[in-house]
Amino acid sequence: MTAKTWFITGASKGFGRQWTQAALERGDRVAATSRTTGVLDDLSKEHGDRLLPIQLDVTDRPAVDAAVQLAVAHFGRLDVVVNNAGYGLFGMVEETSEEQARTQLDVNLLGPLRVTQATLPHLRAQGSGHIIQVSSVAGVFSLPGLGLYHASKFGLEGFTASLAKEVKDFGINVTLVEPAGYATEWTGPSAVHAERLPAYDAFRAAMQRPAGVRGEPAATRAAILAVVDAEQPPLRVFFGKGPLDLMRTEYASRIEEWERWDDVSQAAFGA
Repeated sequence: MTAKTWFITGASKGFGRQWTQAALERGDRVAATSRTTGVLDDLSKEHGDRLLPIQLDVTDRPAVDAAVQLAVAHFGRLDVVVNNAGYGLFGMVEETSEEQARTQLDVNLLGPLRVTQATLPHLRAQGSGHIIQVSSVAGVFSLPGLGLYHASKFGLEGFTASLAKEVKDFGINVTLVEPAGYATEWTGPSAVHAERLPAYDAFRAAMQRPAGVRGEPAATRAAILAVVDAEQPPLRVFFGKGPLDLMRTEYASRIEEWERWDDVSQAAFGA
């Protein structure tokens, strides 16, 4: 198999780090971006010039454009673009400040948009490529206490589904990876918490559940390689145990409610 060239955001930890290692260990080349590049020094020593560390904040559009240009100039092409940079914002909708909401959308939604727009001209010119958007099960159903995080991932899902149709004729594949719960820093150091309002304390206490078993990030290495190597990759794919059963229940409930209210829906159309 011909070696691929990857462009991965948020490559310093979590899925980004695991997938960077997986690609490098099989002989691929990676432009690995993160807000601080020193954490990739060990991989640089091990893999040499097949790794190009790039310091990047995905909220900075000129920096995104420059990072993509640097990667293309260094490697000559891009085959796989992985939009992985992101974080979780925890808080009830009423508790979330407008500044927190804007930053969440700037990183999780507009960040992937910037990288996608910056890489597309190169992918179109070569007539191939694969864009991987790291979404979440939180992009297809909602829980209380994560409203703006859900908004960022629902938005990512929405524009990506349109994107897949828009670029298909250019030979470009698009995939939304929707992980379940994994033992990453998403709920730890990377998380942001809104200031709590006492009005929600009772609800918060009632919704608390024991932490379940979390997936091992390293176990996703083979999965991401299977996705990027597929002749016909999926538009959407879950990573982890449980999401499919959860979605069967979720979508059955939606359809039942739409059907129950269908008379009102039909009447709203007019004569």
